[in-house]
Amino acid sequence: MSDDHKAADKLWGGRFSEPTDAFVERFTASVGFDQRLYHHDIQGSIAHARMLAKVGVLAEAERDSIIEGLEAVRQDIEAGRFQWSVSLEDVHMNIEAALTERIGVTGKKLHTGRSRNDQIATDIRLYLRDEIDTIAAELNRLQEGLVELAEQEADTIMPGFTHLQSAQPVTFGHHMLAWYEMLDRDYGRLMDCRGRMNRMPLGAAALAGTSYPIDREYTAQLLGFDAPTANSLDSVSDRDFAIEFLSFASLLLTHLSRFSEELVLWTSAQFSFVDLPDRFCTGSSIMPQKKNPDVPELVRGKTGRVYGHLMSLLTLMKGQPLAYNKDNQEDKEPVFDVVDTVKGCLKAYADMMPSVGVNRNRTRSAARQGFATATDLADYLVRKGLAFRDAHEVVGQAVAHADENQCDLEDLGLDELQQFCADIGEDVYQVLTLDGSVQARNHIGGTAPEQVRGAVAQAREALARRRGTTTQD
Repeated sequence: MSDDHKAADKLWGGRFSEPTDAFVERFTASVGFDQRLYHHDIQGSIAHARMLAKVGVLAEAERDSIIEGLEAVRQDIEAGRFQWSVSLEDVHMNIEAALTERIGVTGKKLHTGRSRNDQIATDIRLYLRDEIDTIAAELNRLQEGLVELAEQEADTIMPGFTHLQSAQPVTFGHHMLAWYEMLDRDYGRLMDCRGRMNRMPLGAAALAGTSYPIDREYTAQLLGFDAPTANSLDSVSDRDFAIEFLSFASLLLTHLSRFSEELVLWTSAQFSFVDLPDRFCTGSSIMPQKKNPDVPELVRGKTGRVYGHLMSLLTLMKGQPLAYNKDNQEDKEPVFDVVDTVKGCLKAYADMMPSVGVNRNRTRSAARQGFATATDLADYLVRKGLAFRDAHEVVGQAVAHADENQCDLEDLGLDELQQFCADIGEDVYQVLTLDGSVQARNHIGGTAPEQVRGAVAQAREALARRRGTTTQD
C-alpha cells in the first residue's frame, strides 16, 4: 500500500500527501477513552439523520438505512464484537467508518451539515446529562439514609464541637441533618449545572454554522435539549458546563471528606461514638484487633483527585482562542474520572449510612465532659437579670471551680453555685442537664428533638417530590 493511499484512508485525508507518523497517530488518538461515548454519539447521529431527512437533505430511504445501520453498530459494540481502530482516531470516525462499511455510500452522507467539533460538544453534553441524573438519584439516596438516621437518633445526645473542643450538647439527629443540608446545596448546584448545560451545540458545525437548511430546533427536541445554543463559535469551544460539573463535584467531595473525617474520629477508641458495618471496613495484617474505616478514609483521599481534575480543566481552557482547539481532547478523561469517582463515593456512603450503629451511652457520656452546659447557665443568669458579660464572668468562675474539683457543673451543690451568684436557685438544675439544654433550643434550625423531627418531615417531603421527576423542571 502506498503512502498516498494510506493518507487517503483517513476520513479527512484528501489533501495530505503522506501518512500520519505512527507515533503521532497514537499520540493524537482519543478512541482509547472516548469510545465510552458510543451510545451518545449514535443517539446524536440518529437525531441528525432524522433532521436531514425532514429538511430534504436525505431521502427517507437513506435516513432509514442510516438509522438501521447505526443500531446494528450499537449492537456490535454492546456485544463486544466491534473492533476499535486507533488509525480512525476517535469514537466518531470509528462509528462512521463501520456504518459506511455496513450500508455503503449512504453512510458517508451522515456527516452532512455537521463537524466533529459540534458532534463531540453534543456527545459529551448528552453523556454528562445522563450521568448527572444518575448522580442526583444517588445523592438523594444518601440524603434519605441520613434522614432515617436523624429520625432514629433524634433524642440521642452528643457533644457539639467548635475547634474540636466540647462546646454545647446537640442531638445526633441534628448533626446528621447538618450533613443533609450540605448535600442539599450540592443537589441544587448539580441541577443548576444541568439546566445551563442542556443546550444543543449540534448544527454549529466546525465553527460558523452550515449552509444546509438544517432545523436545529427539531434536532434539539429529538435529543431532549431545552434549545439550541445561540452562537456557533461558542458552541464548539465552550466547556464551561464540564468545569461547572467538576466544581459541583469538588464541593460535594469536600462535604463527603468532612463526613469522612468525623467518622474516622468517631470510630476511634478515643471517641467510640459510632460503629461502621464490618463489610465497609478492613483489618490489619499484623494487628488482629484493628478495624479500619477504609471507606471514609478512601473517600477523603479521593477528594484531592477531584480537585486536581478541576484545576486541570480550568488550566486547559484559560489560554484558548476561539473556536475549537485540539487541547479540548484533554477534557474528557478528567470528566470521565470524576463521574466514576463521584458515583463510587456516593454509592459507598449511601450503602453504608443506614447501617451505622450509634453508641448512645458513649455520646451522652462524652457530652458531659467539657462543661457543655456552661452557656445554658449563662443564659439562666441573664434571665435572672444579669447582663450577659457579667453572667459570662460568673459562669467562668464556676467552671474553674468545677474543673478544680474534677466534676461537671450539674454536680456542684446549690451552695457552691451560690458562691458565685446569689441569684442562682434550685431551678438551675433544669438548665444544667443535657436534656434540658437541647430541649431549650426549640426553634427553627435548633437542636431540640422536636425540631429534628420537624426537619425530618420536611426533608422527606422534598425528597419525595424529587423522586417524582428525573429531570429538572
